[in-house]
Amino acid sequence: MKTTPETGMPWRVATARMPTKWGMFHATGFKREVANNFHGVETALAIVMGNVRNGVPLLRIHSQCFTSEALGSLRCDCADQLAMAMQAIADDRRGLVIYEYQEGRGIGLMAKLRAYELQDAGIDTVEANRALGFKADYRDFSLSAAILRDLGIGRVRLLTNNPHKSRALTNAGIEVVAQIPCEAAPTSHSLSYLRTKKERMGHALSLRLSRSASNKFVWRGGDHNRAIGAARDVQHRGWKEKQ
Repeated sequence: MKTTPETGMPWRVATARMPTKWGMFHATGFKREVANNFHGVETALAIVMGNVRNGVPLLRIHSQCFTSEALGSLRCDCADQLAMAMQAIADDRRGLVIYEYQEGRGIGLMAKLRAYELQDAGIDTVEANRALGFKADYRDFSLSAAILRDLGIGRVRLLTNNPHKSRALTNAGIEVVAQIPCEAAPTSHSLSYLRTKKERMGHALSLRLSRSASNKFVWRGGDHNRAIGAARDVQHRGWKEKQ
């Protein structure tokens, strides 16, 4: 039984002008075939401003976050990071965002909501994923590296707090000239999540609260037994849905 996916080369689907509040970008859609047990095709967008072939462009590898980007959820920093990256690229007048469809670090939107339910019961994002039978993070960023090669980009300044992204690109032959912080101020709703990213997932975060957030922040400790009970309930509902 195969334990690692077999992937093909990405191909370009279409390119279109993408006027935004940060300026004019061009969005190119990419697809590639993946042979594994979950899905047959991976997709991503390369959202590009200016000439990125020469010099060392800014790059943000960004994973889809419907809850923050479309609904305005404050549980995470994803929407803020995307906005910060777009602004930085606009200020630099060139660069790109590779937007991958990896909701919930690769587990999908429904599973992410189930993980949120467990986090509401008191366990952190890593424990919640594991309680549901998932890894903490399924992303490998190999599609992003393949897209960079397709675009003729071999050196980047990477906008990220996640050292795993830098390692993944370096291992794929892309030179990361600089890792530039892309940190939004925590809120009372996101602080515990971001602390877990720092302490358990190795993200480079200062976790400095904004003045408004620090005024509102109240620590919510978790009852571990109650959280594990909630995990079992969620798993049981998931099994019933599959029957």
